Amino acid sequence: MRPILKAVSAFGLGGALILGACNFDILNPNAPTEIGDNASSARITAAMNGVLIATRGDVPNWIQKSSILGREGYRIDVADPRFVSELITATKLDASNGAFGGGQWQGEYAAIRSGFNVLNVVGTAQITDAQKEGVRGFTRTFQAYAYMLVLFAHTQDSIPIDVNRPLTDPPAPFVANAAAWDYVVSLLDSAKTSLLAAGGAFSFPLPAGLASFNTPAGFLKLNRALLARADLYRASQFACSACYDNTLTALSESFVDTTASLDLGAYFNFSANSGDATNGLSQSVSAAVNVVHPSLRDSLVVNGGSDARYTAKVANRGSQLCDPLAAGRCSDLSWIRYPSPSSSIPIIRNEELILIRAEANNNRTARNAADAAADINFIRVNSGALAANGGLAAATQQAVEDEILVQRKYSLLYEGMRWVDMRRTGRLNQIILDVPATDKIFSTLPINSFEVEARK
Repeated sequence: MRPILKAVSAFGLGGALILGACNFDILNPNAPTEIGDNASSARITAAMNGVLIATRGDVPNWIQKSSILGREGYRIDVADPRFVSELITATKLDASNGAFGGGQWQGEYAAIRSGFNVLNVVGTAQITDAQKEGVRGFTRTFQAYAYMLVLFAHTQDSIPIDVNRPLTDPPAPFVANAAAWDYVVSLLDSAKTSLLAAGGAFSFPLPAGLASFNTPAGFLKLNRALLARADLYRASQFACSACYDNTLTALSESFVDTTASLDLGAYFNFSANSGDATNGLSQSVSAAVNVVHPSLRDSLVVNGGSDARYTAKVANRGSQLCDPLAAGRCSDLSWIRYPSPSSSIPIIRNEELILIRAEANNNRTARNAADAAADINFIRVNSGALAANGGLAAATQQAVEDEILVQRKYSLLYEGMRWVDMRRTGRLNQIILDVPATDKIFSTLPINSFEVEARK
């Protein structure tokens, strides 16, 4: 079977992207037309639209799946018990099912290929040279984001990166995980070079979720924010001490700002408009099947009341929902993190960047405990409505890391980071087994079986 890496997925044509709206109006995202040589400005706009849609496509699935693997929550669905049987109690994950163990592969690589289908011909497009650089910088940034989703889900040394090849070529070779992360960094740095040469404006409009980054200079700050996230992961996953300093350098060029809203950031938009998609994580509270793990309530940091982040994202369901096959797996809590079908999903937010800075300062070789404590307490007070931890600056490095992970847990609830955080900091063994006789903790998704079969 042909691997997704070799499938042509242009995601390039459709109606124009509407600035400030969520209507992407893609005519056929499953079989789009290549943009070809000498593309007009309108076709480039549609192609950028398509890159966004392709990158967005698997994000709700990732958030739901990683929340289950990291025990932020469950999906207790009588009509489809596989969210338990395949993600919690299976002997091993099913690599053949893209919705479960085989996921975070085909959609992401389709998005990456959609970017290459633009990059391969943008040099002939009917736009200025500076505008071409804007297309390159934008596209490579989102390709890097898609690779990051694959890498967050797959920690074995075996993912392909050289996927910009003709259908007649052999499948792209697998590379070590660390090498793949190096490639992500190189993509982001290449995008930076293009964005610096892109002039004062893009040739295409951006949707509302990217309104804070709708010029090349502004978008570069988003690019650097994603680099900071990548460098922090590399630092903790691969014991790269220099990567903590790299993280701080990237943050200095990003949009991190303690005087700005903590929700300042980049978002994927959703809507019920024709041609667009709704946010599948939205649900009725009382009928919710995506429920919150009770441990989030049990382990709240309390200071005269609940953590404000918890109360903003979690609600009482009104009734207990239990797995019919395991009495120990129950919850009366519903997610309200995405309250409507048009709720946007964060790509990265200021709140995360402040906590990334705290972690980098706590772990860098020249440790800066005071700055780490200041950022952690800023989040405690301004996001959690908690009292500052006055002893944090004098605490051990390990104690500060413990505190950072608590703050990340509640600041980034249902945003796809908890399972990743527990793994990269060596804490998977702390994930709760509600039914120890049957429950499993997985450290990675397997390589998609179609990819494996294509190499035989």
